[in-house]
Amino acid sequence: MKLIRVAVMTAAVIWGAVMQASVVRDVESVNIPSPAKVTVAVPECYDTDTSVRYPVVYLLNGHGGDHTTWGRLVDLDSLATEYGCLIVCPAGLNSWYWDSPVDSTLQMESYIIEELLPWVDANYRTRTDRMGRAVTGLSMGGHGGLWLGLRHTELFGSAGSTSGGVDIRPFPGKWNMADRLGPLKGNESVWDSHTVMELLPDVKPGVTNIIFDCGTEDFFYEVNNRLHRELTRRGIAHTYLTSPGAHNGQYWSRSIIPQLQFFHTVFYIPGEAGSN
Repeated sequence: MKLIRVAVMTAAVIWGAVMQASVVRDVESVNIPSPAKVTVAVPECYDTDTSVRYPVVYLLNGHGGDHTTWGRLVDLDSLATEYGCLIVCPAGLNSWYWDSPVDSTLQMESYIIEELLPWVDANYRTRTDRMGRAVTGLSMGGHGGLWLGLRHTELFGSAGSTSGGVDIRPFPGKWNMADRLGPLKGNESVWDSHTVMELLPDVKPGVTNIIFDCGTEDFFYEVNNRLHRELTRRGIAHTYLTSPGAHNGQYWSRSIIPQLQFFHTVFYIPGEAGSN
């Protein structure tokens, strides 16, 4: 497997409500409140050439968002067509994409891995090799992208984050995290075991294509810088992009484009399993 790096790129993407033809589907679940809502976008040519199987990008929303968040930021259908992939947006339910140790009704990691991925592969013409799957997201979803991608390398060849909360511990009172993990005080080991930063000792160089970014005015900028430094120290190849921007939709509507370009390059490496 080849690890991919991309240069910083810019793209003009209109910020605001975007008309889209993406469909919202229901997925039955025993791990989270059911049915779970999922937005799915397919390339324009999906129905015309039924011999083609497509790679999939799982695109995760942030805290306070849902399966419609990304469709309000960008034109999912156009991006699916441009990058030759399915784009799947589950509702994150303010879960931080963990299996909550204190809320048995919110086992989001198990839902995505055990239910959503098999459902997508059963209902759409997808590539099922790991190099044909990527996961990323914004803010809480950025944490989720790296959390899921680095913990499930057998399923995802690429993992990313944009403006991600990649170390949760500096923010113990924020964004429902204590509701999912219990309070930080007296519970430090649980918080340590549920943050992306503490996954790094188990990350093997050369296994996962990693890309993440953060705006220089973002409150998550320093934790992303620390992640970059620690990955570098450990010799784990990755792409880290920074540019002016805050923690908002204007930034995310452009920051996702280099990530999709990165994933497309990985998906279509000549000679890789399942590439076209």
